[in-house]
Amino acid sequence: MPEPFRIMGIVNVTPDSFSDGGEWFDEAAAAAHGRELEAEGAAILDVGGESTRPGAEPVPKDEELRRVVPVIEALAAGGTEAQISIDTVKLAVARAACEAGASYVNDVTAFRHDPELAGFVADADLDCCLMHMRGEPRTMQRDPRYDDVVSEVKAFLEERMAFAVAEGVDETRIQLDPGIGFGKTTAHNLELLRRIDELVALGRPVLVGVSRKSFLGTLTGRPVGSRVAATVAANLLAFERGATIFRVHDVAPLRDALTVAAATLRAP
Repeated sequence: MPEPFRIMGIVNVTPDSFSDGGEWFDEAAAAAHGRELEAEGAAILDVGGESTRPGAEPVPKDEELRRVVPVIEALAAGGTEAQISIDTVKLAVARAACEAGASYVNDVTAFRHDPELAGFVADADLDCCLMHMRGEPRTMQRDPRYDDVVSEVKAFLEERMAFAVAEGVDETRIQLDPGIGFGKTTAHNLELLRRIDELVALGRPVLVGVSRKSFLGTLTGRPVGSRVAATVAANLLAFERGATIFRVHDVAPLRDALTVAAATLRAP
């Protein structure tokens, strides 16, 4: 029986990501890290060359290409069985990444930054993830407010999915991400996790990205590198409520936890 979840391992090729910036900035180190994440159970490897942490500055296209393309080429040439994802908002980067071996586009702007990216995803028959974000990384955490965060995120994702389908994207290729930590307070993040089933009701796989994020530090008082247990707990709660894709830095402990949870929930 296939596993009822997929883990997306994070391969940051950046000097400034909030958790592991600079750790895998070297091409060979990043590719080796991706292979390690696959060995631990990652079904998707998400390669990104532009940090989306709060306050992050945009990265020029040529620099982003220089960072990610060699890593994707190395992973593809190494015979990885994991699906390779490109975490980008730029059409030119997505095109080059897919030529190098990626087959999944993870766009934190849900095709708002570069609307033509939707047509490329459609024409190339790629998988994609559409994420909710209030504002942009530089501004998203400046006093975010919602009347009902879940209803507003759901309406946004429904609208962006309709746009993608209108541009030719096969609906079965679309996954949805509520954007935990992207223009949300701790209370907003917890409400999204509590009511994730309302987003699952849109009918597409829901991806959750809570790995090591600051709201977990707010709750536990632990620094970034010590939030593995909190990350696992949040993902298990999301899984129980219907989320099926989990984007994390620490693949092995989450895979073990999800395996036990899946066996328990499936048991008669």
